[in-house]
Amino acid sequence: MTFEEIKNDEQNYLMHTYGRFNAALVSGKGATAKDVDGKEYIDFTSGIGVNSLGYCDEGWVKAVTAQAGTLQHISNLYFSPMQVEVAKKLCTLTGMDKVFLCNSGAEANECAIKIARKYSYDKYGEGRQKIITLVNSFHGRTVTTLAATGQDVFHNFFFPFTEGFEYVKANDIDDLHAHLNDEVCAIFVELIQGEGGVMPLSEEFLMEISHICAKNDILFMIDEVQTGISRTGEVFSYQHYGLKPDVITSAKGLGGGVPIGACLCEKNLSEVMTAGTHGTTFGGNPIACAAANEVLARVTTDEFLEEVRKKGEYIREKLVTFGNVKEVRGMGLMIGIVTEKDNAKEIAAKCVENGLLILTAKNLLRLLPPLNITYDEIDKGLSILKNVMEA
Repeated sequence: MTFEEIKNDEQNYLMHTYGRFNAALVSGKGATAKDVDGKEYIDFTSGIGVNSLGYCDEGWVKAVTAQAGTLQHISNLYFSPMQVEVAKKLCTLTGMDKVFLCNSGAEANECAIKIARKYSYDKYGEGRQKIITLVNSFHGRTVTTLAATGQDVFHNFFFPFTEGFEYVKANDIDDLHAHLNDEVCAIFVELIQGEGGVMPLSEEFLMEISHICAKNDILFMIDEVQTGISRTGEVFSYQHYGLKPDVITSAKGLGGGVPIGACLCEKNLSEVMTAGTHGTTFGGNPIACAAANEVLARVTTDEFLEEVRKKGEYIREKLVTFGNVKEVRGMGLMIGIVTEKDNAKEIAAKCVENGLLILTAKNLLRLLPPLNITYDEIDKGLSILKNVMEA
């Protein structure tokens, strides 16, 4: 099919829920993709942080192919060795006690919300169900995770939204205290607000949340859907600060390109969700678990994490020398670029025309390249970005 044929069929048969760039990608290797016409693109998006090992990594392909040829799916009514392996790795890497495996970040966040409310209900009874999230946060697109998202733009059309969420200004300790009362059961945050514009939380703010939660038996929950799986240079971003969250959620890069999410909890919460209180048909699918096991074995070594940190610093050092750059922020290979001309969307579209895939978030450019991107691919991508930004 030609690009125009693909585009026409997309318009005719798919719901128009995405603003797509003008590229139809059909293959890839490493951090380089090809479209239907054979044009190559350096990929600084990794499928919005999903392809942690890039396109068609040999080890990942081998793991997924072997599992697909052995057992593609079983019900969660039976034991699964692949699930157990993923759960054991995640618990070992985090010090958490139990894991629930699902299909996406939104589902992982739904599980976290249910854990918080059931834990509080079991211990304190009714009336202690509010969850504090942050202004500018993003936690998913289900009705409940949209309600948890602290952005007014998402609180439209789908009424009534799930009740019980309040929004605090990021890094504002006074606003945090103003929202505390006896109805709060959890505080749920991203350590770097990804969709909110690559906005990091301050260490002081995080420590105050940790103190409040420990003092008041409020659950400290961290959404690591975008920041997790070595994206920031640690396996999970909270590990940069020595924090001890009660619940963490993960997805995106965990499967390296296949759908899998995870909600992890510490020991005190390990028996909150009992048989029948939660579940999913596809969660912990053997193929997805095979992919996750390969990803976790590869991206969590000290050497790999050090490379992520070095590559992130290398990119940031280059970016600050570009024209039209006002600010560069982020951590590891999660990078945001604020432009002087406030023209991020225009730049992103022109980058695609010139062979670079790049993301936006709010009014800035966002980079989430594969974690194993080569320096040659980095340099090619940055050269395109520089030329577009300074044109």
